[in-house]
Amino acid sequence: MPGKTAHQIDAEAADWAARLDRGPLSAEQEVRFQDWLGADARCMGAFGRMRALALTTERARALGPDFDPSVFEPAPAFPRRRVLQIGGAIAASALVGIGGTWQILRLRGRFSTGKGETKVVALKDGSVVTLNTDSEMQVRYTDELRSVELIRGEALFDVAKNKARPFMVTAGDTNVRVVGTSFSVRRLEAAPIQVLVREGIVEVFKPSQAGGHPVRISANTMAVAQADNAAAIAAMPVPVAQLHRQMAWQKGQIAFEGETLAQAAAEFARYSDTKIVIDDPALAREEIAGLFKATDPVGFAQTIAISLNARARIGEGEVRLAR
Repeated sequence: MPGKTAHQIDAEAADWAARLDRGPLSAEQEVRFQDWLGADARCMGAFGRMRALALTTERARALGPDFDPSVFEPAPAFPRRRVLQIGGAIAASALVGIGGTWQILRLRGRFSTGKGETKVVALKDGSVVTLNTDSEMQVRYTDELRSVELIRGEALFDVAKNKARPFMVTAGDTNVRVVGTSFSVRRLEAAPIQVLVREGIVEVFKPSQAGGHPVRISANTMAVAQADNAAAIAAMPVPVAQLHRQMAWQKGQIAFEGETLAQAAAEFARYSDTKIVIDDPALAREEIAGLFKATDPVGFAQTIAISLNARARIGEGEVRLAR
């Protein structure tokens, strides 16, 4: 890797992004990919930029019925890989994909999504943030610290490594500090802060907690921080299958495995203004499983009604479930 130019690294990053676009890596490819990422500090940032560009069209479907993903399709004169390579130079200028347009990201910026919308934000250092439905964040970069405040909602952070400039996410009274890794943070009203790590290691702590020590968590681990400043931060392992379910929102989906129907209705309310009303308390306690489109509460209710021997009645702004 030493001696390689930025252009060469961008080309290699484009290759890896294209491979991931075709499907999961084999065990051998995964080892080679991790070796490549760790061989040069520039690789993580280059890959993050390329992956953001590669995923834009896929994730655009979650941006709502009025969004036309064709605006992101490469011009016929350029094959997909060539567009990714060209994109490296564009992404180096810190571009942000917003509703089918691109904006220049400076050292500060505020980004948000509406219900049923997701957004991919490529930051100036090569890090990539994916905002889930009804979410908002504030970005503040300095020479010493890369700082992001998650004001509300949920976000996935793919952080470019930079030991000299840590990456810090603030969510309420809880901070998450990293150098370079992949993790998500969830901040919902009347719920504890959740930090879920996909790769690497993060530190979760509360600055206002006197004498408190950061809780270090690694891949496939979740930290839960209660709103009470005095409450300890709990860490727990997360099975790989559960991690994939909790990350299903990146593809515009919601995955359930043992949640009650009432919990599912509350989750759908994050993605759509169409309410799921459950008239039968016993039905609300029924446990469900499956993968569903996040912005289709009516389709979900109709499917569940069939499986639970219930009835789904569609009204104005709501769908009611009863037996």
